[in-house]
Amino acid sequence: MDTIKPGSAADRAAGEKAEKAISTLIAKRDKARRSDEAEQAREELWAESVRTYNAARDAQLRGEWLEYHQDQAARHRANLEALTAYHEEQSRKYLPKGAA
Repeated sequence: MDTIKPGSAADRAAGEKAEKAISTLIAKRDKARRSDEAEQAREELWAESVRTYNAARDAQLRGEWLEYHQDQAARHRANLEALTAYHEEQSRKYLPKGAA
């Protein structure tokens, strides 16, 4: 097995090759980290936009349900008043004469 003598041209070449490999690895990891950070930032912005949209949508739906239930209560009130008046009128038909 051949051995490389310290300080020889082969030793320097091997060292430079190792340094280049390490620099390449560091550059790749740095690029990946930056890409991951950018992706994370985009995801955080997207998540915030979803929260904002959902909050606005929930507020809109609450307003619509409020209006629906208030209108429904008014409709029921009107129907019950009409129904009550009808039955009071009908009950008068069955009162003894002169007992109104």
